[in-house]
Amino acid sequence: MELPGNVRGNLGAYHAPASQSSEEIERIIKVNNPEFNAEFEYANNYISTSKYNVFTFLPKNLFEQFQRLANAYFLGLLVLQLIPAVSSLAPIATVIPLVFVLSISAAKEAIDDFQRHRSDDAVNNRRSYVLRNGEIVEERWHKVSVGDVIMLNNNDYIAADLLLLSTSEPHSLCYIETAELDGETNLKVRQALPDTSELGNDLAKLAAFDAEIVSEPPNNRLMKFEGKMMWKGKTYSLDNEKILLRGCILRNTQWCYGIVIFAGRDTKLMMNSGKATFKRTNIDRLMNFLIIGIFLFLVSMCLICTIACAVWETMIGYKFQVFLPWESFVPSARQNGSGTIAVLVFLSYIIILNTVVPISLYVSVEVIRLAHSFWINWDVKMYYEKKDAPAKARTTTLNEELGQIEYIFSDKTGTLTQNIMTFNKCSINGRSFGDPTDAEGNIIEITERTRRVDLSWNPYAEKDFEFFDSSLIDEIQNNNPMARLFFTLLSLCHTVMPEVKKNGELEYQAQSPDEGALVSAARNFGFVFKSRTPSTITIEVQGQEETYELLNILDFDNVRKRMSVIVKKNNKIQLLSKGADTIMFDLLDSNSDELKELTTHHLNDFAQTGLRTLVLAYKDISESYYNEWKARQHAASLEMEGRDEKLAVLYEEIEQNMTLIGATAIEDKLQDGVPETIANLALAGIKIWVLTGDKQETAINIGYSCRLLTDEMEEPFIVDADSREGVEAQMKQALEDIDNAKNNRPRQGGGVPGLQDGRGDNNELYRNGSAKIDSSVGTSTHTGGENGNVANPEEEYGDFALVINGHSLAHALKPELELTLLNLGCMCKAVICCRVTPLQKALVVDLVKRHKKSITLAIGDGANDVSMIKMAHIGIGISGQEGMQAVLASDYSLAQFAYLERLLLVHGRWSYLRMCKFLRYFFYKNFAFTLCHFWFAFFCGFSAQTLFDPYFISLYNVFYTSLPVLVLGIFDKDVGDDFCIRYPKLYEPGIQNLLFNKKMFSYSVVEGVISSLVLFFIPYGAFNVGLDPSGKEAVDVQSLGTVVAAGLVVTANLRCALDTSYWTGFNHFVIWGSIIYYFCFHLAFYSDAIQYVYSGVALKVFALPAFWFCVLITSTILILPMVAYRFYTSNVTPTLADRVRLRQRLKKSKSKFSRDFRMHRQSTIRRSTRSIRSGYAFAHQAGFGELITSGINMKERARERDSSVVLTKVVRSSHASEDGDTNQNHRNHQNIINTPTPAATSPKPTEPRLTGRHSYLASQEQPVFSAHEVPMVETRGNGKAQPSTELQTRPSGNTNQGGDNILFVERL
Repeated sequence: MELPGNVRGNLGAYHAPASQSSEEIERIIKVNNPEFNAEFEYANNYISTSKYNVFTFLPKNLFEQFQRLANAYFLGLLVLQLIPAVSSLAPIATVIPLVFVLSISAAKEAIDDFQRHRSDDAVNNRRSYVLRNGEIVEERWHKVSVGDVIMLNNNDYIAADLLLLSTSEPHSLCYIETAELDGETNLKVRQALPDTSELGNDLAKLAAFDAEIVSEPPNNRLMKFEGKMMWKGKTYSLDNEKILLRGCILRNTQWCYGIVIFAGRDTKLMMNSGKATFKRTNIDRLMNFLIIGIFLFLVSMCLICTIACAVWETMIGYKFQVFLPWESFVPSARQNGSGTIAVLVFLSYIIILNTVVPISLYVSVEVIRLAHSFWINWDVKMYYEKKDAPAKARTTTLNEELGQIEYIFSDKTGTLTQNIMTFNKCSINGRSFGDPTDAEGNIIEITERTRRVDLSWNPYAEKDFEFFDSSLIDEIQNNNPMARLFFTLLSLCHTVMPEVKKNGELEYQAQSPDEGALVSAARNFGFVFKSRTPSTITIEVQGQEETYELLNILDFDNVRKRMSVIVKKNNKIQLLSKGADTIMFDLLDSNSDELKELTTHHLNDFAQTGLRTLVLAYKDISESYYNEWKARQHAASLEMEGRDEKLAVLYEEIEQNMTLIGATAIEDKLQDGVPETIANLALAGIKIWVLTGDKQETAINIGYSCRLLTDEMEEPFIVDADSREGVEAQMKQALEDIDNAKNNRPRQGGGVPGLQDGRGDNNELYRNGSAKIDSSVGTSTHTGGENGNVANPEEEYGDFALVINGHSLAHALKPELELTLLNLGCMCKAVICCRVTPLQKALVVDLVKRHKKSITLAIGDGANDVSMIKMAHIGIGISGQEGMQAVLASDYSLAQFAYLERLLLVHGRWSYLRMCKFLRYFFYKNFAFTLCHFWFAFFCGFSAQTLFDPYFISLYNVFYTSLPVLVLGIFDKDVGDDFCIRYPKLYEPGIQNLLFNKKMFSYSVVEGVISSLVLFFIPYGAFNVGLDPSGKEAVDVQSLGTVVAAGLVVTANLRCALDTSYWTGFNHFVIWGSIIYYFCFHLAFYSDAIQYVYSGVALKVFALPAFWFCVLITSTILILPMVAYRFYTSNVTPTLADRVRLRQRLKKSKSKFSRDFRMHRQSTIRRSTRSIRSGYAFAHQAGFGELITSGINMKERARERDSSVVLTKVVRSSHASEDGDTNQNHRNHQNIINTPTPAATSPKPTEPRLTGRHSYLASQEQPVFSAHEVPMVETRGNGKAQPSTELQTRPSGNTNQGGDNILFVERL
């Protein structure tokens, strides 16, 4: 979908809905005055995401389908065939397949659109409660109008964009969940105007409310609203903090009332949703171009025949009218008559030669795509049992495009992550807790069978809380003072709000999920946060309630990156603080230096496992100092200028010289397999951009967790300027730094000059020291995507990353800067766009679509992802996270992000491979078939006489050659699914569009032309002057056509057999069956019993030895060179697929001797050593502490109680265990040989060894094994082996000898 230029260029610009004039500059509403509001014809609350209705379906769908030039081409042919004087073929031969293709596509579109209608109906018929005539009445959503007063209850979806009037909470606060808008599940606070809050839930007052509202026109800005309200002679300013947007959910609020400002398609949610578009694949678009070329080729042949016909009729035909009389309507004059016949012959040859692109091609394509969709739907490896959610292909037209994806645009929350925070580990007073140990103190691996700590003594413990180190419980129960202080701090230093449910269960409402995880952890360990007031916090410590006086909250912000509270208990004042280690360590007292070293070591351990860490510290404060500081703090808070800066100075002053307690480590749980999936997709050459509504800190930390950002990268470029000039300067500085890095830095190692500046305000963060470039990338040579282990150094010189904020993106997407943004993004290995709106997501996708010849894929799970899902070439919805909006708008649905790896690398690659093979073969066989008519024209006076029997022409692409290529297109695969994932570089030919393009099409055409010459002229030469055994002429026109047809059928099917990589029973049946069927059918159909004009021809021809010799020699001449060429290329210049296929055959041959042989997928990632300890409360929002201390958000009813290849030498005992658990032995006794000894690395002179990462596959030479040598394999336990990535040969006699084993561990 092409968005309007004004929307692309300026996200802040207003744009009016379709129903209104584009000149609308403001909206005027009178509350409770429907007559006045109706004058403006504002949109009602009815929404529609469908493409068609009953009346528009047929014309609109046919219009879309005839945009495919092939359909229009066949429609034109059908019209020609309706002219008897021109056509020698029945129109029904074109009508039936054309109607079939159009009907199948239309039915599929109708089913998809019917699902959209059902979804729309479900939404439009939701119940809402509207104030009408002084009473609350139940209405359906689609009957809600602008200016109506609506009542919402807790957990209700918000029906339209509302101005909040009053709520059940003190100070008219309400809490909303905005997951469908920005992907964040933490609650947002909205507050009504104080004057309207007095309306409460008094229906009489609400019905009498007659304010006039003037607001901005409908627009797509989620984070901003401008308006004013006039009531009782006063004017009130309205902003986004008083607006509830459609798609949000009311939480923790019994009821609220609001006025409808925008409804239906005018709401900001719908303004950010893209329109449904008709998607076509890259191959479809190429086919449109090729159809034009083929048609021009067809016209050229017809013109040749027409000119030749005119010449022949003028010179010869005119004189032989006694034998071949002209038609009655042909003029009798020589020139005029010849010209008329030539024109008719031109149209006749258009019909005869149209089989270069038969309609059966598109029938077959639709069938193959449908079968590919079934493979996706039926794949049990993409079935998520926990939610009974299989993968689903919601369209059948885009399957092969899954094999050509170059850019993936992914949402974060709910797509990459589960948005579940868990407390995993901690460090208290220099001791690390969280790793379970055995009786000897050795750390043991956590599995499903590992026992959790017993928290049954704690009545507030949560059932789903998991912690495995019982020693921490012992420390708490033994009253360790530092452990008690640690958890006391967690239960006091936060902005969490408690709520007691009706069943008495205590529940926390946290502004950020990580802060909620810390408070919940304290609760589970016996330090339960129970209630709070503006001036107190009540906790329960192991059954004893303690109340602290809350003196101050020193709130979090992006600069401080810490939060502190000052509390008082028993006349003792303490400051409790938590924050990022990079900040907190600078504020510690010198007495904590030794403890800081130990804690730093623990933080590094936590960071290596991808955990988010916070440092905890405290400080005792004297009452006199606090009183003096409080006076200065109060004075600073009243300043009108520089207030925030002065307060920050005072906060830092009191936070100096703190004492270190320890550190926490929490995990933002990724979905299973996300890091491995991203790493493998990156190796496949796919670039991943994360587009999220989350904050910058959140997005970057998740980027490191899921290995989108890695150690090999430089520090990310941060673009976060607020002005157009600032954004431009930051992007140009980043491009300059990359250019300097390319020009000045050696290929391997070393830092990158110029990368320490120009990162925006946060350049001190995310710094990774000197760059580390994988040597396997730096020293390898790119071979056009056929090398299994290298990236293209020209495309991806360095490992750079870009992080850009939403407000900066609004400027970067303007026409004058969008190419700069695109260039910068394409030079980076990873791009993260944070705080983006749904429409901005679509605009980023559109930017890449418009300027890059690349296939894009968007994946998300919420309503905020719908616009980019519709915009991308392929949209994928994650089911079961934030509703079904993304799934309903998607082309494919998956239950987990990890399944994307299999969808693309296996199903996508296979679909692309099969479709390309199918098309190449189809064009080859049809050019070979059609051009036989063209060569025959030179021997029939260009009279449009057909060489073949008309029935053979009709059945050639239906019975004789269609099934073999159809089965090939459905079942064929060059390598197995395990190898597709194991060697992701196999995916690159799809990205580079190598398997079917104009060049490959030309090869198929040339091969078809050559084949037609051989198929026609060898039988012609053999039978032209030949005699049968009785002395008569051996062949006539019918017999010649039968001979050529037989050779064509045999050769075409053998050629299909040559293209088949994966043989099944279906392949054997249809290939050999098609050949046998041809001969049997012709013998029966040409028999005397049928009384057809060809009666007796088959029996006569098949009885001639010359016929069989002719078929044999034509097939040999055409097939043998192709066999030789394939043999040469696969052995001398093999592709990666050829090498992997050889490896697969080696595996199969090995499995004949070892049935329990199995393949272990190697890890595609490396454990990161980067410290990511700056992850403080990364979804936290500044300003929440002020709400708490002011008491605004307190409920009146609150209850006070309530490398290349690593050689690893593994020493194994000669007595292995029965279960073959050599992996544990590997872990406990491994010795990594950093400097390999000659004995370990140098092969013997008689043992040739190929070195390098994936060296066997990357080598340009085939391995040669002597009779006494076998490939070395990677062993995994008793009797289980796996081909090693690095191939080393050794005498087979040593294979089963005892002693140490050498494992070759590959890193992709």
